[in-house]
Amino acid sequence: MTTTNLTLSILSTLLYALSIGLLLKQWVSKTKGLEKSPLFAAIAAVAFHAIYLYFSIFTSQGIDIGFFSALTFTAWLMATLLVLASFTLPISCLGLLVYPFALITLIFRAMSGQQLLLTDLIVPGLQTHILFSLLAYSLLSIAVAQALLLYIQDKYLHNKHPSGFINSLPSLEAMEKILFRLIALGVIALSVSLLTGFIYLDDMFAQHLVHKTILSIIAWAVFVILLWGHYMFGWRGKIAIKWSMAGFTLLMLAYFGSKFVIELVLQQ
Repeated sequence: MTTTNLTLSILSTLLYALSIGLLLKQWVSKTKGLEKSPLFAAIAAVAFHAIYLYFSIFTSQGIDIGFFSALTFTAWLMATLLVLASFTLPISCLGLLVYPFALITLIFRAMSGQQLLLTDLIVPGLQTHILFSLLAYSLLSIAVAQALLLYIQDKYLHNKHPSGFINSLPSLEAMEKILFRLIALGVIALSVSLLTGFIYLDDMFAQHLVHKTILSIIAWAVFVILLWGHYMFGWRGKIAIKWSMAGFTLLMLAYFGSKFVIELVLQQ
């Protein structure tokens, strides 16, 4: 790793840690107002993270699509989406789940030194497929983080021991609206990903893709059923959390499970 990349990685890591610390301070405080300082730190973190990705992944030999590079790129996309959404939605507290993930992926990427270079140009159709795949995973990951926060909020309120941080959150109804809005956006992105995959990939059910395709389709079905159940039968609370976690697990196995096994386990 070059000195520039190391410096950018350290700066991003420290800024994510600062944002997490400021969010934790809000968590334990008794004040009801949410300060903007964690958001400002997160903005700086994702900015340095983006520059780091540019210099470390897009090399003169090709594009690094290795496991840790893909993971930290996805983490950056999640953090960036969260930062942008935090300007209009009261979900900046999700940084307590998203920013540690981004921080950890940066550390592992810096320590691994593992690369998998793609030297051939990717046709625009496949670029669209890859982009929407990452976008879908990022949106649905944030949705799962929102579901976990909703579970914590519901538990605190039912136990009648809400902290200052919990009191600062919107109502349960508003939090659920945000959750299902995130899931709906994620399902749209996942639908585009699957559609472009069937159109532009030679064979979505080829041996090296069949597991990813099947798991992605099942995950898509899980999230669609959850949305249908919510709007038709009012599914919410624990049901929404369980279905969200199930869909996310399937998607995680589809996107990163096989990549982890092929690149890290079987290469040992």
